[in-house]
Amino acid sequence: MPALRKTRRIISSEKSKSFMGSEFSYADMTPPALDDFTYNSLGEENIRGTLCWKIEMTPKDDDIADENGFSKRISFIGKKDSVIRRAVYYDLDGELLKELEVMEIREVDTKNHKYRPIHIIMVNKQNNRKSILKVEKIQFSPDVKDEFFTTRYLERE
Repeated sequence: MPALRKTRRIISSEKSKSFMGSEFSYADMTPPALDDFTYNSLGEENIRGTLCWKIEMTPKDDDIADENGFSKRISFIGKKDSVIRRAVYYDLDGELLKELEVMEIREVDTKNHKYRPIHIIMVNKQNNRKSILKVEKIQFSPDVKDEFFTTRYLERE
């Protein structure tokens, strides 16, 4: 966090924590460990003009639920491109927690037809706050040196 002149290690057990003070969590920013959840198809639904699979994702145990910060997530995944369009999260007590809406998707790899969400809104239904994530540039396989991820490098002036 350069503005605060602080370096903080993010550990996997803190995935449910807020990502940089936003309504997104660290778990929201990374793909889930597929084996940690059970899945149930809830049919299909049209989201903003795209036919989607409606999939319920439930942590396999309480530790995984605590680590990810939700008891259940219902995701709407585009059938043609496998990109998330919407997600509804329920807290550890089963109450509605937050909703994710994907506003824009871009094809980032025309050769392999890969798409990524680039404008996402997360609304916390319990505190009425919202955060907007807009991706301006995506670069796959950049030439990033391992030293960039050391504390020494991150804390240099």
